[in-house]
Amino acid sequence: MLEKIRNFCIIAHIDHGKSTLADRFIEITHTLEKREMKHGQMLDTMDIEQERGITIKLQPVRMQWKDHNLNLIDTPGHVDFSYEVSRSLAACEGAILVVDASQGIEAQTLANLYLAMEHNLTIIPVINKIDLPHAEPEKVAKEIETVLGMKREEMIFASGKTGENVEKILDAIIERIPAPKPSEVEKLQALIFDSMYDSYKGVVTYVRLFAGEVKTGDKIYMANSKVETIVTEVGYFKPKYQPAAKLINGEIGYIVTGVKEVGETRVGDTVLGDPKIPALPGYKKVRPMVFAGLYCVEGDDYHLLRDALGKLSLNDAALVYEPEKSQALGLGFRCGYLGLLHMDIVQERLEREYNLSLIVTSPSVSYQVHTQTEVLMIDNPADFPDPATIINIEEPIVDLEIVTPKEYVGDIMKLVQDSRGQFKNLQYLDPTRVHMTSIAPLASIVTDFYDDLKSISSGYASMNYSLAGYKQEDLVKMDIMVAGERLDAFSSIVVRKEAHSRGEALLLKLKDIIPKAQFPIALQAAVGAKIIARETISAFRKDVTGYLYGGDVSRKKKLLQKQKKGKKRMKMVGKVNIPQEAFLAVLRKK
Repeated sequence: MLEKIRNFCIIAHIDHGKSTLADRFIEITHTLEKREMKHGQMLDTMDIEQERGITIKLQPVRMQWKDHNLNLIDTPGHVDFSYEVSRSLAACEGAILVVDASQGIEAQTLANLYLAMEHNLTIIPVINKIDLPHAEPEKVAKEIETVLGMKREEMIFASGKTGENVEKILDAIIERIPAPKPSEVEKLQALIFDSMYDSYKGVVTYVRLFAGEVKTGDKIYMANSKVETIVTEVGYFKPKYQPAAKLINGEIGYIVTGVKEVGETRVGDTVLGDPKIPALPGYKKVRPMVFAGLYCVEGDDYHLLRDALGKLSLNDAALVYEPEKSQALGLGFRCGYLGLLHMDIVQERLEREYNLSLIVTSPSVSYQVHTQTEVLMIDNPADFPDPATIINIEEPIVDLEIVTPKEYVGDIMKLVQDSRGQFKNLQYLDPTRVHMTSIAPLASIVTDFYDDLKSISSGYASMNYSLAGYKQEDLVKMDIMVAGERLDAFSSIVVRKEAHSRGEALLLKLKDIIPKAQFPIALQAAVGAKIIARETISAFRKDVTGYLYGGDVSRKKKLLQKQKKGKKRMKMVGKVNIPQEAFLAVLRKK
């Protein structure tokens, strides 16, 4: 039975035709009838996926071809979901590498390919979209030969749209990708590569069996979360749920558990038939990399946002949130995300699916603060400890890969340097395109780096990043004071040498937005007790001498003196009203 099973996934950069190729596989193998395939991208089930043309949630499907069972896992291509991709690769023996014949190798193509090579997968290179009028398959084939070291005869030239040579790919899967290995362990041992919450079935775990078998009524254990439960249903994907009597070693399918929380069946965990059996390697708890505040435009919607986040986190175990209060925006939540795309998608799903109007504050990252007694992970400037107790601060750094046409190299190098990055290496993929590697702080990448890169390169450059660890940096907490009062909502963590320019820019922005009062308002940026920048909003000046005519000058002086005293008194009791726009200008993403 094992020799008739093939487990594989498709890896590609965003928009290289991965989901369209999967559609052709489903159609050619008659997994779904043509009338059931109403729209394209059968494996992209969310509206956002179809509109944006990206895969967010991976989706498995079982197909029959020449008496073999082919299990395909359609993986996300974006860097934010690289841990999900790595667990999907661990569930397979082979991968189809899809490269667009008109665009060539991109940054995420390389990142996902290296990930597949680490898992020792058999790679089948496919040059897709050969039907396009501006396709250059021969040029791309040469690029794959030079950069990836793959032989010309291994490559398959195909079109997912027209179906040309797609049958050749299916034949190559059977011929080249090895069958699953038999196991020495007799009891159940299965890798969870995804889990989701179904409103009827509860938590459904997507698994690849590496040993034993599982059927309805079996008792199972989660190796890392230590949960034990009874199986209520097993089956495989067609691509909808197809119940089966049992799943056996080598197969990919689903297990419906009695578990109520997706967090208890995390990606990478092992399902065991006996708690004494060792877990499969490679499990790690996904840690959020980017943090931002989520607030409702209408304060009364807070409880709706709380319920919506609770429901959304059932299907997204990587989303972390906790309540927080801002003096500017009221009650909201501090959310942790895998990256900027993940943040964008969570916001869009909340707004669409739960009909909310949201304000998202500017994203920040998590810093390691070493104090005299402990090491703290700080992602909110309000939680920053007393500077006197801090020994040093480390910020997360990333390995940054950029693929770009060669004419933009100089401008991109400058952008990386301005983002406090260090250039590492440059390699020509072909005479016109370059692969650049750098190391840069994550804090500089998460704000506007991607937009700036696209703008500099007229949209042609692509980027990919992965966390490379932490590096010590001279960071300080910068406070903003309005009329002598510190406002926590405006605090930020900045590099010491950039604090003055950042503070100055922020004060100028506030000076334009905060309305004048009857007395001068001092705006100050401070690091600890030291003021590093200052702006003053001048007072309204009422013309108190306007009605005088003729007479002695001492009458004018007397009135002006009286006005001066009044302003001084007002300054002592007057309160500065800061409009909502001022907070939004500072907190909102640019």
